[in-house]
Amino acid sequence: MLTEKDIIFFTNLLGEDFCTKPHYLYAYSYDSTRLNFLPEAVIFPRDEIEISKIMSYCNQHNIAIIPRGAGSGMSGGSLAFKGGIILALEKYFNKILEIDSKNMLACVQPGVRNQELQNALNKVNLFYPPDPASMEFSTIGGNVAENAGGMKAAKYGTTKDYVLALRAVLPNGEIIRVGKKTIKDVAGYNLAGILIASEGTLGVITEITLKVLPKPKYSCALIASFANFKDAMNAVYESMSSGVIPVAMEFLDYLTLQAVKIKIKNDNELISFFNANALLICELDSMDKNSLNMQIKTLESIFKNNASLQTKISDTRQEFDLIWNIRRNASQAITCYGIKKLNEDITVPRSNLQTLLDGIYKIGQKYNFEIPCFGHAGDGNVHVNVMLKNNDQQTLERGYSAVKEIFELTIKLEGTLSGEHGIGISKAEFMPLAFSKAELDLMRSIKKAFDPNNILNPNKMGL
Repeated sequence: MLTEKDIIFFTNLLGEDFCTKPHYLYAYSYDSTRLNFLPEAVIFPRDEIEISKIMSYCNQHNIAIIPRGAGSGMSGGSLAFKGGIILALEKYFNKILEIDSKNMLACVQPGVRNQELQNALNKVNLFYPPDPASMEFSTIGGNVAENAGGMKAAKYGTTKDYVLALRAVLPNGEIIRVGKKTIKDVAGYNLAGILIASEGTLGVITEITLKVLPKPKYSCALIASFANFKDAMNAVYESMSSGVIPVAMEFLDYLTLQAVKIKIKNDNELISFFNANALLICELDSMDKNSLNMQIKTLESIFKNNASLQTKISDTRQEFDLIWNIRRNASQAITCYGIKKLNEDITVPRSNLQTLLDGIYKIGQKYNFEIPCFGHAGDGNVHVNVMLKNNDQQTLERGYSAVKEIFELTIKLEGTLSGEHGIGISKAEFMPLAFSKAELDLMRSIKKAFDPNNILNPNKMGL
């Protein structure tokens, strides 16, 4: 608990930006997991020096500090799990500091929303590829902390592929800069790489330098339906090895298709595509129109050779949006199967997707749960949704048992517990499934080297 001395220190340093009123505590007590833990205070630092003073004081007085961006996380990584202070960065650390067209980079503060950066880059014909589903409200700092991906990861990769340099404040208050603005840099350990995906447990990121790319001139969407998931996956494998790398290669399974069909009813001209067992939605882009047309023909041929039932190419922006609207509706639509959703974002090598889905459906039959699946076929990332029709303790326990079996299957298939959402507190107990004792001990050693008093976002990732 904060002492009177602590409150005096934070009040003198931050004034009204030190908040302990109940409505502030409640507003910062939850994220997208819907878990709820009240912090002891919420603070809004105005600059890096204030963060340094805050961290130094908390380190000396053993006060837990939890960095937070927009609070859109899916794993509880920015929650005050066992008390402590929320360090909120979205109020003052929200500026785009530089867009450098010569060196193809952007420098931003961590509270800048992903969509804000996209909009600014678009004005100078550049773009930043990582596009998480939460891009309209998630922050770049949060994206770095979780190594966010998105639909474009099939071609362009994830956040880690674009971070060149970081400024951060360590738990003892020291300010560091790791990485460089250069494309090549092999001087010393890759400390920037260690901070990426560390979920705010090693340092408070205050500035991010990102690689950006020229915006493609042409793009289109392509949709194809299949009688079974095997044909769809074979089409994915052939597409990814054909020389054509789709920007996005998304899939929806039968259960998801039926749910989306109910949601959009008959007001979508693509309704006939829902009468299938699997759907692929692709996006292609190019700087050259002829090249784009060649990519389209290649994928059309691959889909046809793998027994696609129907194929549709977007010829207009309206058709492009119509196609992607199907995918965007997936998460909300599947709520028709239950009142509570246990959703996970496991990832396996693409070649194991078929086996993974077969195993998930068997687990669903075992526990009598509908488990609709959709996600990023291009990079093997599956959003698995165990749907519960009741919210009683017995049903919840059975649901979590199903989730554990899904994780065990994923690890058996050389996969990972999370492709995008992170570990936080929601998956912490499953870390021993994925890592050996030696590997976990090494992670704990890294945590201790950065944060020997364990005051920065403690009790996360099972470390």
